[in-house]
Amino acid sequence: MATIKDIANKVDVSIATVSRVLNYDETLSVSDDTKLKIFEAAESLSYKKRAAKRTKVKTFAIVHWYTEKEELEDLYYMSIRMGAEERCQDDGVQVVRYFQDNFQPLKKEKVDGLIAIGKFSEKQRDEFEQLAPHVVYVDDYEPTKRKVDRVVVDFSRVTRSVLDHFMGQGLTQIGYIGGQERHKDDASPIRDPREETFLSYMREKGALEEKWMYRGPFSVEDGYELMKKAIDEHGERLPQAFFVGNDSLAVGCLRALNEAGVSVPGRVQVIGVNDISVSKYVFPALSTVKVYTEMMGREAVDLLKQRMEGRQVAKTVYLDTDLVVRGSSY
Repeated sequence: MATIKDIANKVDVSIATVSRVLNYDETLSVSDDTKLKIFEAAESLSYKKRAAKRTKVKTFAIVHWYTEKEELEDLYYMSIRMGAEERCQDDGVQVVRYFQDNFQPLKKEKVDGLIAIGKFSEKQRDEFEQLAPHVVYVDDYEPTKRKVDRVVVDFSRVTRSVLDHFMGQGLTQIGYIGGQERHKDDASPIRDPREETFLSYMREKGALEEKWMYRGPFSVEDGYELMKKAIDEHGERLPQAFFVGNDSLAVGCLRALNEAGVSVPGRVQVIGVNDISVSKYVFPALSTVKVYTEMMGREAVDLLKQRMEGRQVAKTVYLDTDLVVRGSSY
């Protein structure tokens, strides 16, 4: 028996589009020619719509704490969003997307669930939970008394794994370059489990040197400027290795070290976090902790669907990571 997926493949459109056309969704913006092709394909494939399974197309809102421009500079969050959108498309779920600078129109939408990607203040969480019956937060680590669903990575464990790797080589002089983030609506600082764990771990080992710690926004340019500052301040006394909060920062760090003629990994080792697509193509290729960002987005969609099916107990899903050793470390 033919399925909606068979029709979608034949016409080369999404499953969601086929479903909405066959259900005569008047809000769908699609050409008459495409509608005709879908109906013709359904007829040629002898597709029969079963009345018992006729349901309203679900609509999920994906809310991003970045603007579109900011997202382009941090592929970590873009990858999470794309994973969520792909899962929605596979499941025939309609998606409405909102970025940090255009939340207001969301108040006019009727959505079945909301995926909030990034870090949000309590005030923003209040607003989201008034707009949708079910909300899932992705990559939000702020402590809260709310019983909510989350998809996160254990960045404390990530940090320990990198430092264990360095220490296993006998390296005790380890620096940190990380990002500082603040909520968009009230400018309150956001805790970073990477920095917190770095501080506690290095204190435990009796090896903490805060003079080797640098912080700034999570961008390539900031990584470049922060590493340049470290080189200017310490010169030949640079630490043996740097743990860097994300790959964008780490790419900038490698550029600064290369320009200064500092051998990587011979003199200084560098390990980042995320394993963005460009990490393997920089010189030297960046060692990093792989975070399965697209899977984070897909898991968020699955959590929303479970809530809609009746699950009452809040869940937090932790995704595992993998250390990928390339040219910037041993």
